[in-house]
Amino acid sequence: MSLKKASILIFVVLLIDQISKIYIKTHFILGEDVTVFNWFRIYFIENEGMAWGTKISDFSDSISDRTAKTSLTIFRIFAIFGIGYWLYSTVKTNGHYLLTIAIALIFAGALGNIIDSVFYGVIFNDSHGQIASLFPATGGYDTLLHGKVVDMLYFPMWKGYLPEWLPLWGGKFFTFFEPVFNVADVAISTGFVMLLVFNKKAFPKDS
Repeated sequence: MSLKKASILIFVVLLIDQISKIYIKTHFILGEDVTVFNWFRIYFIENEGMAWGTKISDFSDSISDRTAKTSLTIFRIFAIFGIGYWLYSTVKTNGHYLLTIAIALIFAGALGNIIDSVFYGVIFNDSHGQIASLFPATGGYDTLLHGKVVDMLYFPMWKGYLPEWLPLWGGKFFTFFEPVFNVADVAISTGFVMLLVFNKKAFPKDS
């Protein structure tokens, strides 16, 4: 797979991701949801931390949320350069096309969420109790590097109480699938799954 085709894939994923996020930010109030099917809803939330809403500061009381947020965003920026180099190197060494696609998806997804973290606090105002505006005259809801990642895809396929005989979770109310995510997350997850499923093709052993 050529670098041009990989770049087109990245651009398409990034475009869909950002269009969907900007639409949600400028049409939904935080916490608002729309039922598409019984098992699929558009549900607007914002993620301030890592995967599943985790924060670095959750693991240490000595680190403030803002310091943790800045550190995480800077780490993501450095990581995207590493992924970009991996992609470039794979293409130049004629790596398997499945590996190139997987890396391109991971790169596009990571970049999509980095854009939120770096710029959304500056280019949008708050979504609490109101629909946010793009480039508001009064300024954004936070500073550079402190934006929140927009999530909206929610698949509550099943809700109910688990059987009492089940260890640890028996009798508790459970939702499958609980996390709310975005197009960038889908791209990252798809890329990682491809690396796992097609591991032997993506990383062939030398004879």
